[in-house]
Amino acid sequence: MTHKILLLPGDGIGPEIVAQAHKVLRAVDKRFSLGLEFDEALLGGAAIDTTGKPFPEATLRKAQAADAILLGAVGGPKWDQLDPAIRPEKGLLAIRSQLGLFGNLRPAILYPQLAEASSLKPEVVSGLDILIVRELTGGIYFGEPRGIERTAAGERRGYNTYVYSESEITRIGRLAFESARKRGRKVCSVDKANVLEVTILWREVMTELSREYPDVELSHMYVDNAAMQLVRAPKQFDVVVTGNMFGDILSDQAAMLTGSIGMLPSASLDENAKGLYEPCHGSAPDIAGQGVANPLATILSAAMLLRYSLGHNEAAEAIEKAVGGVLDMGLRTEDIYTPGTEKVSTEAMGDAVENTLI
Repeated sequence: MTHKILLLPGDGIGPEIVAQAHKVLRAVDKRFSLGLEFDEALLGGAAIDTTGKPFPEATLRKAQAADAILLGAVGGPKWDQLDPAIRPEKGLLAIRSQLGLFGNLRPAILYPQLAEASSLKPEVVSGLDILIVRELTGGIYFGEPRGIERTAAGERRGYNTYVYSESEITRIGRLAFESARKRGRKVCSVDKANVLEVTILWREVMTELSREYPDVELSHMYVDNAAMQLVRAPKQFDVVVTGNMFGDILSDQAAMLTGSIGMLPSASLDENAKGLYEPCHGSAPDIAGQGVANPLATILSAAMLLRYSLGHNEAAEAIEKAVGGVLDMGLRTEDIYTPGTEKVSTEAMGDAVENTLI
């Protein structure tokens, strides 16, 4: 049996970090005889430069044929002056939408070796293990109508539509409750139900759905309070479920609790567990080509790919253990470096993980 994996290096540091995850996947494939087959395609700015489109038809066809997809990152100032409809980020939104990747899993786990690298005190974050479940194909990022227009007075006015249907909320809620059953059996649903009607519905649906999961404790929290609690007492959370925009912001905030956003992987899944896997960070064009980017989030995303889409838990655990091993060795990229550790390049970090697996 073979598994087709599509690599989308993307822009900025994307090609550098995907290259490291690729060689780690090849190493784990050799060790566990997984039957992995790799292909590559364009997405984002790299696709615009070559085809004029951020999400070419050829990439869509390859994505549909793949069993799982590994993405680096998209975007950068090079393309900021383009029409918003064809910027690199539109390619990312399009692939999520076209493949029905509605559920985004973003674990925020603090490796004990990185407690000193966190922006919070070690006693506040030590043992941190949060799973943020973010709805990914609805909400204000996809709602219509949207645009920028001129008023009768000649003033520019921008507008977006924040909308969720009951079925969309139920679908992401079920993913959160099922995930909690495999963890600490607690779900915190984050909304802004004191202000936004769409999140009044969100809270109502989550409450109704919770009756199907009497073994899971459900709580509700306004998003502003959730942001504060993530800094004040982050270990109170187990699974956090929220909409697209709130999840985007809170997951990046949670990333900094772990020492660096360069440590956070993510999975975006459809209803059949086919997924697109990517680090939570962006394309970081300011450090692209310098060999200083942290590839560990991408490597850990590859581990999630093996677990969620391909069902190879043993291989996934081997990668995660290898990442812990290189951190035990004191190896650090620039973003997680602290005095007393050894600063290494992007490639050297990837080599270290690969060698641990061989």
